[in-house]
Amino acid sequence: MSLQPDQVLDVCGLPCPLPLLKAKQALSRLEAGQVLEVRATDAGSWRDFATYIEQSIHEMPAREERDSVYFYWICKGEEPAT
Repeated sequence: MSLQPDQVLDVCGLPCPLPLLKAKQALSRLEAGQVLEVRATDAGSWRDFATYIEQSIHEMPAREERDSVYFYWICKGEEPAT
């Protein structure tokens, strides 16, 4: 994977919904355009992250599974001007 993350979040061993909650917290601390790499072992996270991205302003340019570890790369979206 050639994406260079600005932050790596390791949530391996945490059960659903903690991987997604921790990822949301980490994203809130990033600037728009920065990339968060999440590493999780919870199989449910595959569906959870896909659903979250569909409903959010963020993008997930890539995700993959390697040796029972799920990797997600999430690019923080730009908050709409108020």
